[in-house]
Amino acid sequence: MLPDPHSLSGPLDPAPEAGWTDAPPRMGFFTDTSVCIGCKACEVACKEWNDVPGSGLDLLGMSYDNTGALTANSWRHVAFVEQPRPAGHRSPPFAGTPTGGSVSASSAAVAAGVGNPTGTEPGVPPGAADAAARMVDGTGSGTGAGGASSTGAGTGPAATGTADRTGGPEFLGMPGAQPPGRAGGAEGRTDFRWLMMSDVCKHCTHAACLDVCPTGSLFRTEFGTVVVQEDICNGCGYCISACPYGVIDQRKGDGRAWKCTLCYDRIGAGNTPACAQACPTESIQYGPLDELRERAAARVATLHERGVPEARLYGHDPGDGVGGDGAFFLLLDEPEVYGLPPDPVVTTRDLPKMWKRAGLAALAMAAAAVAAFVGGSS
Repeated sequence: MLPDPHSLSGPLDPAPEAGWTDAPPRMGFFTDTSVCIGCKACEVACKEWNDVPGSGLDLLGMSYDNTGALTANSWRHVAFVEQPRPAGHRSPPFAGTPTGGSVSASSAAVAAGVGNPTGTEPGVPPGAADAAARMVDGTGSGTGAGGASSTGAGTGPAATGTADRTGGPEFLGMPGAQPPGRAGGAEGRTDFRWLMMSDVCKHCTHAACLDVCPTGSLFRTEFGTVVVQEDICNGCGYCISACPYGVIDQRKGDGRAWKCTLCYDRIGAGNTPACAQACPTESIQYGPLDELRERAAARVATLHERGVPEARLYGHDPGDGVGGDGAFFLLLDEPEVYGLPPDPVVTTRDLPKMWKRAGLAALAMAAAAVAAFVGGSS
């Protein structure tokens, strides 16, 4: 079967093309940014498992971020994007701000830091539900978990009904506290939101870094991933300029190229990559690529139904400029917002044409030289 004409550079099943016989299903990552909480557990797990040097603890000064981008010392990078609503589309001050009614009573009490030893579910301070209920209506009376009135229970301003009327703690909710779509559509949106994304090497179907490596340091695994053999790398840097995503990087003082290996040692033993294993919200999902693509399409459809029409997939399409990525994403805005190229193209796609034209030019020059020699001798 002929390859997709839009794939630009050969078959779309890279492992057999690389010489692997009886290769297992292609494996990859699906990163759902709609549930990423920016905890950086993936970054830490990646560094610990792969013995990647530290990136320092200083923030960049423009974000809650200390890495900034994918580098030789950061094979996973969690991007923090602070995104206000465009000017002219914002709500009046405090209009539409979520109140305690749209947040669970337990969450409200935790945020307010109040409590009363009446006993609630594990992990929630005693008396949290009662205190939260009183804070919501501002009357000092609320209903406990069992439905009984709790007027006057406990001590302190929150328990006596003066919490949010006399300068005590007042819970107004947190903009963006609800997950995307939880509020049921645009009417539940706030004027500010965080966009977070755990970026990683894309393990392209048509990997330009692999094409230009002169030593064979970069190779295609039986799982369809692209891995660097650091003991063979000569530090030429060709792969760095070839990558359309700017992923691969040289380490200072070392000179060799480094990037995500998709934990080749772990997946070869039947284990999950360290970053996906550590992710507490399952934002990073690992598995057979075809299965992940089906799962991602279903997730996008669900978000659209819940009032998040801007949800879209990035890097999943085998017909794109790199033949599809082995690590693709669900985004809530344009790729450029996350620092991703909108239309990545394998940088080696024009090499055959370039060699052909160079050959034709060489033949033309040789013909001109012969003609000049013959003409001069006559």
